[in-house]
Amino acid sequence: MGIEFDALRYPHASRRTTVYGRKGMVATSQQLAAQAGLDILKKGGNAVDAAVATAACLTVVEPTSNGIGGDAFALVWTKGELHGLNASGPAPAAISIDKLKEQGFSAMPKYGWHPVTVPGVPSAWAELSRRFGRLPLRELLEPAIRYAEDGYAVSPTLSAFWHRNYERHLREFPEPLLERWSELFMPNGAPPKPGEIWSSHRHAETLSEIADTRAESFYRGALADRIDRFSREGGGYLRKADLAGFAPEWVKPIRASYKGYDVWELPPNGQGIVTLMALNIFKGLDTSGDDPARYLHRQIEAIKLAFEDGLEEIADPSKLREDVVERLLSEEYADRQRRRIGEEAIVPRTPPIPTGGTVYLCTADGEGNMVSYIQSNYMEFGSGLVVPGTGIALHNRGHSFSLNPAHRNALEPGKRTYHTIIPGFLSKAGEAIGPFGVMGAFMQPQGHFQVVLGALDQGLNPQAILDMPRWRWDEGVKILVEPSFPEELAESLRRRGHEVAVGDNPGMFGRGQIIWRDPRTGVLCGGTDPRTDGAAVAW
Repeated sequence: MGIEFDALRYPHASRRTTVYGRKGMVATSQQLAAQAGLDILKKGGNAVDAAVATAACLTVVEPTSNGIGGDAFALVWTKGELHGLNASGPAPAAISIDKLKEQGFSAMPKYGWHPVTVPGVPSAWAELSRRFGRLPLRELLEPAIRYAEDGYAVSPTLSAFWHRNYERHLREFPEPLLERWSELFMPNGAPPKPGEIWSSHRHAETLSEIADTRAESFYRGALADRIDRFSREGGGYLRKADLAGFAPEWVKPIRASYKGYDVWELPPNGQGIVTLMALNIFKGLDTSGDDPARYLHRQIEAIKLAFEDGLEEIADPSKLREDVVERLLSEEYADRQRRRIGEEAIVPRTPPIPTGGTVYLCTADGEGNMVSYIQSNYMEFGSGLVVPGTGIALHNRGHSFSLNPAHRNALEPGKRTYHTIIPGFLSKAGEAIGPFGVMGAFMQPQGHFQVVLGALDQGLNPQAILDMPRWRWDEGVKILVEPSFPEELAESLRRRGHEVAVGDNPGMFGRGQIIWRDPRTGVLCGGTDPRTDGAAVAW
């Protein structure tokens, strides 16, 4: 018998250091997935190949936050240019506000068929591979297939989230939903403990079919038929025609300048613009003489004001007001908002912000290619629906829709909702610095904001940036801080009118990854978030 210990108890302070490499690097929230991406680089794949392999692997080794049935976004730097991919799917053609209100709903349900939109993840893998990849898609998905078929030892933080989500599902899932979900994710009748082996033969078969058909089966073939049949049998709205009519979209990234650097995000329907708005507001403030408390107070006020209009304006691109992106990123807008920032906390006109589950990864190779990639089931395991015989857990991204017909983000057939998941990227004078991201629903723009300030204001290395205690604005003047957050700073914020509480769940504050590249030498350096089981691995 081996030594008995608690894999979730760490009574002593620990430290990670920044990782350096030259030929390639992968950073993500699960070590097995990171190693899978690095193996692809060593086989001759590029950063895009490594990103796809890592992303597919994450659907197996971190199913608490993402899956085949979710959405994805990516920023790809190659040959001196940044490309954006939006692989978020629309609402089914058969759904409508009237139908939901006839069933007694006053807001979008969280679980079941109503919040299920067309999943974009398989399309993202296939499209990234097609346009920029070097190796066959089958080879890229092989590590994920192997882990799904043979099983893997569950890591500590993953186990903790698995248990926490199961307890939530016991309270919130209707019995038929819980039973089918449990068959896949709790084959032994309980969430896996750290070190226990979990596998899914059906998940492996589905990944194989996606690989062999370049995702055609998922959208127009046998897997699409299964999803369609499951939806019809369960009273859902998603149909094969919805899947067949979907394709991911290449989009032009948007940016804001901060201290000589360009910070890049994807345009709406993602919320990356909130990060850029906050940076534009903040950079016009004279913070040179600020004490730490005043500097932090101004950060919080800037992000609140950015969310104020972001939550109102962000929606499907076809529903945006004309020139709204340019207006929200204009100096006139930023100046008007920053004039509202004083010495006391203000109350913005925004609703409370929910939590979610997502995975983020970034990759780089020795040729200068880099990828910032994110995929999600939205709320932990998503809708709770598992397509029979496939291992596909469908996301609940449609929960973000409003049932108010007058709202810009109102539910409509074929419409994409306000999307929380955002990849970030940093460049300077036309040279790539590198990808970064912090997952976690509406924490994400706040995490991106804190990463950029940690790098460009405080001069911290990638690992130190991710180690920083984070704050999170939730609503009104309510702020959550991590247990390691300095108490004197928290008390100073309270004196400025903020309601500060300590959040005891690390998942509230997101989990990030960073890779920076030295444009002169090509040397890569990266960090991984201590709030997860991740790794930054280099070659």
